[in-house]
Amino acid sequence: MSGYSNLSRPQTLQLHNGTKTTLPFTTDEYHNRLNQLRQWMNEQDVPVVLFTSMHNIAYYTGFLYCAFGRPYGCVITAEHCTTVSANIDYGQPWRNSIADNVVYTDWQRDNFWRAIGDLVGNERKIAIELDHITLATEKLLKAHLGNPQIIDVAAAAMQHRMIKSPAEIELIKKSAAIADLGGRAITDAVKPGIREIDVAMAGRDAMEHAIAEQFPHSEIRDSWVWFQSGINTDGAHNPVTCRKLIHGDILSMNAFPMISGYYTALERTLFLGEADEASLKIWQANVAAHELGISLIKPGISCAEICAQINSHFESLDLLQYRTFGYGHSFGVLSHYYGREAGLEIREDIDTVLQPGMVISIEPMLTLPEGKPGAGGYREHDILVVTEDGADNITGYPFGPEHNIL
Repeated sequence: MSGYSNLSRPQTLQLHNGTKTTLPFTTDEYHNRLNQLRQWMNEQDVPVVLFTSMHNIAYYTGFLYCAFGRPYGCVITAEHCTTVSANIDYGQPWRNSIADNVVYTDWQRDNFWRAIGDLVGNERKIAIELDHITLATEKLLKAHLGNPQIIDVAAAAMQHRMIKSPAEIELIKKSAAIADLGGRAITDAVKPGIREIDVAMAGRDAMEHAIAEQFPHSEIRDSWVWFQSGINTDGAHNPVTCRKLIHGDILSMNAFPMISGYYTALERTLFLGEADEASLKIWQANVAAHELGISLIKPGISCAEICAQINSHFESLDLLQYRTFGYGHSFGVLSHYYGREAGLEIREDIDTVLQPGMVISIEPMLTLPEGKPGAGGYREHDILVVTEDGADNITGYPFGPEHNIL
């Protein structure tokens, strides 16, 4: 009989395969983030933090995991930072981070928690992400770690991530320029009879080529385009279809380059051939809201205050009822399937005050249902970096009817 015996099947391994790769930021950048977290740990008298989300593990270590149904973690103490990954990834998690790494095997169930337990040791207080841990996961945590006292680290980590470093801002600026490039490829592909999916692929390919050229050490993954037409423009996140474009269609262009876990966005309303009078009226009202929002981004104003002024604009035009969501959100370690700095969204219930170093979008959207004049979804989107005395708009692609009737 061949293979491992029961006694020789390890629960955990260390697989330092190859050498450390070039990460999107310097080692000092990651250490600064860890030092800020450890300062919070000291203030809260927390000896150990367990991160389980993609965005926080990537933010503090550089490693962006691919879960595929398996748990991943990062244990941070006053002296150590260690990721915990599945054996299916072998040495890649160690290579692609500033952290040490422990691999857990599939030989026994719950080896992930045995690895976490070895790193946590006898500590009786642990901080976890309460917005990411499920009830089932919390039950396993308590069973394997001896029912420790639990506090939340998610809100503190979010506050840390909301203020970007100069290195983060530089990456975001370059990514926004790549989004503009993707937008050009999208509009170049638009013509009557082409399918949404074909237009989307043209934009995605252009962005991935640019990322490979400008960021040769990065992982090429997760960039995407949502290109919507007709009724498919009614939702901001509607998937791409095989619908063919026809003359007079309202179009929604959404280009999202992804660089090492940092996504940016370019979103524009377009029309194919012509826009009728009713559509132009709604479009111009939304463009005016977009310009108003851009003018309001500056340090010292709250998200709720910005929201209130844009609401007043739409209310004066009897269009507020067609607003479908808030008017913008933070950027950083973010994707459509992980990450969200919920404390920096332009909504009525968010009182966060803008500060230099924050990166936020303005993206008003109006949706008129089928059967109404001007039916469809209208959305513009720019990214702004808050500065000491105002904001820098890092989106270069033009918006409005004078530019985007194709």
